[in-house]
Amino acid sequence: MLFDLDDTVLDAGRLTREALGSLYDLHDAGLILAGVTGRPASWGQVLTRQWPVSGMITENGIIALSKEGNRIRVLDRASAEERRDRRDRLDQLVSDLRHQFPELLPSDDVSGRLADFSFDIAESRIVEPAIVRAASEVARGRGARVVQSSIQLHISYDGDDKASGAVRFLGQIHGVDATRARYRFAFVGDSENDASCFAAFEHSFGVANLRGRPSLLPRYKAEGHTAFGFTEIARALLATRG
Repeated sequence: MLFDLDDTVLDAGRLTREALGSLYDLHDAGLILAGVTGRPASWGQVLTRQWPVSGMITENGIIALSKEGNRIRVLDRASAEERRDRRDRLDQLVSDLRHQFPELLPSDDVSGRLADFSFDIAESRIVEPAIVRAASEVARGRGARVVQSSIQLHISYDGDDKASGAVRFLGQIHGVDATRARYRFAFVGDSENDASCFAAFEHSFGVANLRGRPSLLPRYKAEGHTAFGFTEIARALLATRG
């Protein structure tokens, strides 16, 4: 089972007792669990160690982390040289965007990112949608990939999205080919940056606070919001498994 973090497993940034219990219940039932999030690789390092998961796919699919004994393996398709080049280009773009759109401020988790940059647009402050759209267009015009979550605006020079990152992780770490992965695994999310996973996985679920255009909707939707919706979905999946 694959799942988003913010506003899906987490409720206003908090991990509830019920949501953590659901993760352990799913794990104990034999499911392979992995988070698929826009949060940074540094979060993935911690959560892979602490949660009952086989790994975390972070930065919207670009950087994955897997648990191998007592060590955490970092999976990045870019070579060290490619990563430095993309980082230099990204730093220049971010500098230009901040000059052109002073309303945009970095998210408080940018120091833990390896491949992308995120602006805080709805976590601790609200940025007008018109500004977010204008900045996104400028970034795309410079050849960058732009992804918007429920709380952040992400910019990178990598081509991966959550679905491609998740499918690659399942292949590399668990030996599941792309076709089987799409039908064997379920995905739970809440936001526009989950659209690729809603489209890729046959069993896709959204919590009640789902955001996005109708074409981005998952196949099933919970009645509960955020972590409560996730717990509802987990219970339904466990009941189906008998």
